[in-house]
Amino acid sequence: MELTREVIKRLPKTELHVHLDGSVRIETIFDLAKKQNVELPADNPEDLKKIVCCGESCSSLEEYLKAFDVTLSVMQTEDALERIAFELAEDAAEENIRYIEVRYSPILHINKGLKLSQICDAVINGLKRAEKKYNIITKVIVCGIRNMDPATSVRLANLAVAYKNKGVIGFDLAGAEYNNPAKEHKEAFYLALNNNLNITVHAGEAYGPKSIHQALHYCSAHRIGHGTRLAEDGDLLNYVNDHRIPLEICLKSNLHTKSVRSYKEHPFSFYFDYGLRITLNTDNRLVSDTTLTDEFMIAIENYNLNYSDVKNIIINGFKSAFLPYRQKVILLNKALQELSEIEKDLNEIVSVKESI
Repeated sequence: MELTREVIKRLPKTELHVHLDGSVRIETIFDLAKKQNVELPADNPEDLKKIVCCGESCSSLEEYLKAFDVTLSVMQTEDALERIAFELAEDAAEENIRYIEVRYSPILHINKGLKLSQICDAVINGLKRAEKKYNIITKVIVCGIRNMDPATSVRLANLAVAYKNKGVIGFDLAGAEYNNPAKEHKEAFYLALNNNLNITVHAGEAYGPKSIHQALHYCSAHRIGHGTRLAEDGDLLNYVNDHRIPLEICLKSNLHTKSVRSYKEHPFSFYFDYGLRITLNTDNRLVSDTTLTDEFMIAIENYNLNYSDVKNIIINGFKSAFLPYRQKVILLNKALQELSEIEKDLNEIVSVKESI
């Protein structure tokens, strides 16, 4: 089976690691800025895209995060948050993503006086509106921020607990990783875990395997965001593999933040061959100028994946979702049935071509 963009786009998929504030449409930023009287660093979409979309010239995670100053400037009202959440789910549904977990930190949206509850309601409302229109299931992950006071993370964990079963499904720690250890936020994670919330932590992206160790053993992470530096600690890598802890890999973003110097140097291929439960994700659709189809195509082109490999990664995504077990089984079975039907259809097309 030829793995074209059209084929990959057609396959049912999951998106487990995508940031709301890093996945805004350029046109939406301009429209919202006009309505809110917000000054942007460019007066046309083409120039703004050059500013907020990172390329290979980006030197670090800290530089990569500067783009969020622009997106967050127009994400301080309920209408804006609801619209952006809806559009993200709409973009995901357009490439046949059946399940998406959208993560963001509500504390970054209070600059114009919004209450945290208003922020949560707006995002969830936008996602729910998309669910009614498209064949997609949406959930929310609330993020603490590494470089903020740990007390803020506790506040956000309390918020996530309050919205559990109302759309929020997990708690995360994001932000600048270097010199901001996860263990300083362990009180927030204890609170989240004590209320049976799912845990994922950004780790091993801009700092070494010690960061992953803290995510696992101080924060009790069920999944690891990125995990690019895990390969540097074989014992920890085996722990992650033996416990089937999923890695939320974002190839293009990892290149932009200089977690890796090139796709060829990315440990993706080693992780996959070794049997780790890896998933593919976008991280930030706008900032990295990517889609989930793009991420799969990058993997296919750089790591010589065949259809069986792609199917395995897709299944990993459904298995790694933070959904309740029974819902996850139903969703996975639907995806497997859809994959089977697509395989049959594509094989028939190949047979017809060969007979001509």
